[in-house]
Amino acid sequence: MIPVSQLGDVTVSPDASILETIKAIDGGNLQAVLVAGADGVLLGVVTDGDVRRGLLKGASLQSPVAEIMNTKPAFLKATAGREEALAIMRRLSIRHLPALDGSGRITGLHLIDGDGGAEDRGTPPWVVIMAGGRGTRLHPLTETTPKPMLPVGGQPLLETIIRALVTQGFSRIYLALNYMAPVFRRHFGDGSRFGAEIRYIEESERLGTAGALSLLPEMPEQPFLVMNGDLLTQVDFRNLMSFHAEHGAQATMCVRDYSIQVPYGVVELEGSNVTGIVEKPVRSFFVNAGIYVLDPALLEHIPPAAYFDMPQLLEAAMKAGRTVSSFPIHEYWLDIGKFDDLERAQAEFHRLFGP
Repeated sequence: MIPVSQLGDVTVSPDASILETIKAIDGGNLQAVLVAGADGVLLGVVTDGDVRRGLLKGASLQSPVAEIMNTKPAFLKATAGREEALAIMRRLSIRHLPALDGSGRITGLHLIDGDGGAEDRGTPPWVVIMAGGRGTRLHPLTETTPKPMLPVGGQPLLETIIRALVTQGFSRIYLALNYMAPVFRRHFGDGSRFGAEIRYIEESERLGTAGALSLLPEMPEQPFLVMNGDLLTQVDFRNLMSFHAEHGAQATMCVRDYSIQVPYGVVELEGSNVTGIVEKPVRSFFVNAGIYVLDPALLEHIPPAAYFDMPQLLEAAMKAGRTVSSFPIHEYWLDIGKFDDLERAQAEFHRLFGP
């Protein structure tokens, strides 16, 4: 158990913003923070999943954490032992269990993995990276170099993706290739140079963002990650996998908040009557971020060797009654599709990803 004297970095007040809470979650390496009053009484617990659910419900990063915290978390009496704490965490499938005294004040925090070190997560999930596109909007650069291999920050964009995956424990990686496939094979080989086991799926013709999954040589045994090969992001994929499991979904799509300002005054009507005028309003939407978690059973919806995009797969899954959840990204994320995106990635890379 971590004593209360060591929990300062992962304890916030109910008035702390969600953004401050995210920083505490990321900095504390516990995937959760405790919300406590000035008297040390536990008011709630916030996990990464609580943050994502709050954002989906309309909370902003500036909203107080009290709006999204779990106000009825499981807890244990301060006098209880480690075995009792482990039994409760296993039964409830949780990783954190606060210990409280008779007045509700925090005395410590039990963790399923002991003192906060990494627990054994078993066989690493597969990752399939879609890297077969032609990148026509980046011509003439992509006439000689496939888009995922364009240098950003001194190395190919795809190398940055793979190194981030390996750092987070995702070492079994499939690259789905079509355009200029030999370039990828020469650079990455079997992946051992990067601490990964890299295998290749090569399309004889373009199969879309999901069709290449029909070429997997074997069926995955557990949910696996699929992502586009032209993304620069700081998403923690471990949190994504946990969110997918927590929600009992068969597919999880990462989504990104996208806002656009209408350049005119928007007129509100009831019939022919004007009821209001909103000058240049900002409209916000969640858009597809090109990162997914899929259960193996969803592969049955993909036609063999046919062009099939990921939205088609998710629509087929929903029609079949399967649960598709959304994982809102609040971390840095950039889809490098145009020259402006590439220039932005070059300008921001060393500040965000460099040593």
